[in-house]
Amino acid sequence: MSLPARHDEPRLSRSHTLNFVGDWGLANIHRICGWLCNEFCNRAGPASRVAIWSIRGGGIEAIHEVQDGQADLCVMTPAALLPLALEGRGLFQPRPTPNLRALAVLPQDDRMLLALAPDLGISSFEELRRRRPPLRIAASSNDGTNLIGYVGRLLMAAHGIDEDTLRSWGGCYVEDTHPRDCLERMQAGTVDAVLQEAVMTPWWSQLIDSGKAVPLPAERAALDKLAAEHGLPSGVLPAGYWDKLRNDLPALDFSDFLVMVRDDMPDEVAHLLTWCLAETRESLERQYRHIPPKRSPVTYPIDPRRMARPPIPLHPGAARYYREAGLLEAPAATA
Repeated sequence: MSLPARHDEPRLSRSHTLNFVGDWGLANIHRICGWLCNEFCNRAGPASRVAIWSIRGGGIEAIHEVQDGQADLCVMTPAALLPLALEGRGLFQPRPTPNLRALAVLPQDDRMLLALAPDLGISSFEELRRRRPPLRIAASSNDGTNLIGYVGRLLMAAHGIDEDTLRSWGGCYVEDTHPRDCLERMQAGTVDAVLQEAVMTPWWSQLIDSGKAVPLPAERAALDKLAAEHGLPSGVLPAGYWDKLRNDLPALDFSDFLVMVRDDMPDEVAHLLTWCLAETRESLERQYRHIPPKRSPVTYPIDPRRMARPPIPLHPGAARYYREAGLLEAPAATA
């Protein structure tokens, strides 16, 4: 059933079939795709439909499917790493994605952390390097498909602990695809450390507040290196974020979802998708309001001005919406 039209909302008379790429099926990216699917189909032609595909690996396949024209839209995190995809640098070197364009940034306040079992008695990276314990670290796979696993290894290498160094200590990574599985290994005590994001989830709070893990503060030199070489920003988890976190915790930022399409998506489709993202954001926020904003997997309230400023170029249809809404300045006239 179509929704009653607002006087200012766009409508498409033509029907469209779109393919979105979500996550493994139960996480936040699938929820974002479901919301956007509903809002778009309510305003497009009567036979419009959207398929939401699940991923099997770590998510980079979604970027490639959009780049190759097999899918129309994907959502990825962390947003700050995505310029490397267009440029074909770092993890994206084998398959650059120059045709990706953004529709919006959706906020998520997240960090990447290394946390150790408390019986190791280690509270800093400096002490970790000095003592060189044979750590078994639960982490996401670093298999070329997983941004979480890739960024985690960058964090460790920036602190002088690459995989060869870890192996020389007698240590290893115990790999899973899903963050929850890594954190459950740490909760069960089958590993000595966990290297993971999604710090707002109950899995992390249970782990820290039960005393089963101690997060290490990231070193300033390592964070500066990651910013300079990979464009990854740093952040802080404030004291009290968890009951047992007594001091501010410097960390690598792993924030924000980036909604992306190809540059050849029809302008009218990109424009309507962007209108739905910005103008119906209340429908997404409502799904998270039982969680405090700073602990929510999608941080709310969502600021449309922030949505309009992604780290990669906007699709022209998206840019048109943001200009119409007064969220971006019109481009300067050319002679």
